[in-house]
Amino acid sequence: MSFDGAAGLQRLAWGQTPSGARPERSRRVRRPRFIGPQLTTTFVQSSPRCNLPTVTEASSALRSFFLNGPAGQLEALLNPGLATATHAALVCHPHPVYGGTLHNKVVFHAMKALNGFGFPVLRFNFRSAGLSHGEHAHGHGEVDDVRTALDWLDQEFHLPLVFAGFSFGAAVGLRVACPDSRVKAAISLGTPISPVDDRSYDYSFLGTCTKPKLFVSGSRDQFASKAKLEVLIAPLPEPKKLVIIEAADHFFEGRLREMREAIVQWVPRALGVEVTTDSL
Repeated sequence: MSFDGAAGLQRLAWGQTPSGARPERSRRVRRPRFIGPQLTTTFVQSSPRCNLPTVTEASSALRSFFLNGPAGQLEALLNPGLATATHAALVCHPHPVYGGTLHNKVVFHAMKALNGFGFPVLRFNFRSAGLSHGEHAHGHGEVDDVRTALDWLDQEFHLPLVFAGFSFGAAVGLRVACPDSRVKAAISLGTPISPVDDRSYDYSFLGTCTKPKLFVSGSRDQFASKAKLEVLIAPLPEPKKLVIIEAADHFFEGRLREMREAIVQWVPRALGVEVTTDSL
């Protein structure tokens, strides 16, 4: 096998063959119906290319600033949307004690999925993370951080809001997003159920959450098995959807594209956002 110097190495870095073609991977989707309440579980394996609806690219200018949080300043980044944006979105990061920040890969891909619809998307660091002030409050004070971020989005754009959170960010953020009438849809990525230390997760509040809800987790998630997720989600009010990414762990390692695709496929139906059907 021979390569044409730097160009060949560059193609390999992007996962291409020397001929320039990307290697094909099989894709298979199963949609079994959960017996009982109307819960649809979608299993996603791998896809050869990103079969997502085409969406308009939003402004690439990134805004860095601080929110005035209840425990001090909160470091924030805003990916601007289009002038015609129909919604604004918030994405919350995983546990700060274990290295979670707004730069987390899952958080970044969730942001890109929502920003692709033209939504302005806000990410911020919880208290104690990154350049944010304050000390970690074990999820209690962090709910106020989420409220601060939602308030800022509402005041800045005066648009309906979309919430998305990963792991700790989902567990904390859903508590705020579900009862907030300004939030029209909620996305929970890697929903943690099994505690890894002295933490416990109470999702009883989801029993009254009637807004559209998307749950995306990996089949090998260390903190929530498919069976436990189905038990949690089955009794919840509609609309709801559970997507299980086959062979993905809690961090969707090697399966970030499938995770992002699950969001992009769900948003148009949940929010009535119009996109074209051409594949990217």
